[in-house]
Amino acid sequence: MIKAWNRLPKIARKLLQYGFVIVFWLAVWMVAALAVGESLLLPSPLEVLARLGVLALRGEFWMTILTSLGRILYGVFFALLLGVILAVATHFVPFLYTLFYPLITVVRSTPVASFIILAYLWIDRDTLPSFIAILMVLPVVWANLHEALGDVDKQLLEFGKVFGFSCLKILRRIYLPSVIPAFMASCRSSVGLAWKAGVAAEILIVPAISIGRMLSDAKQYLETVDLFAWTLAVILLSLLLELCLLFLIKLIKGRKKGAITVKEVANRG
Repeated sequence: MIKAWNRLPKIARKLLQYGFVIVFWLAVWMVAALAVGESLLLPSPLEVLARLGVLALRGEFWMTILTSLGRILYGVFFALLLGVILAVATHFVPFLYTLFYPLITVVRSTPVASFIILAYLWIDRDTLPSFIAILMVLPVVWANLHEALGDVDKQLLEFGKVFGFSCLKILRRIYLPSVIPAFMASCRSSVGLAWKAGVAAEILIVPAISIGRMLSDAKQYLETVDLFAWTLAVILLSLLLELCLLFLIKLIKGRKKGAITVKEVANRG
């Protein structure tokens, strides 16, 4: 049996492993639901999947999904841009690091719920999820990129200047290969966090069209099956976002040009 397993293609083994894990936890869920015996408290996975299928056939479902997704991704993209700018600025102007570090520390340390409640005093409910996504992503991107910029080989930079590399070439062949792994790691760790925090913000401030409103309404009217179905939709979307991001990371890694070495600089000199 072990030999037969080892003869399977690697992708087939992975799919079988993932399939077993999914079936195992669905079985645990089913047993727990049967033990409780009340859908109001714990619906079965079959009930939830059936309800999710019904919701997925409605245009309102997809409008809600895309609206929430658009809000949060807008905040993520803005945070990535702002994080890159802030990391570059604080790296080349050390005083700015000292100036902004307390603010970033406060953002990282304050509970998300506190930010949601405070920000709602000044920001409308449709914009607030984007703002919360920015707060979740910005500190991660800034910290990782600032550290990556500080770890760039100083000797390599000196060689590049000595042998007349242009600023563009230094950026493309020295800085970018050094910071792209940190940037990608930041994206991977912060996108899921931004998604969860953005949905949490929607639950608290209930925008007119949002996943948070659907979850809040399901809880208020004790529609437990709907509550589980929308929660499952959030989980599946989070997994889809991560898979898309991993694909993008692999694509960039496959196409990017490697960092130049000291030996290469010397040979070109």
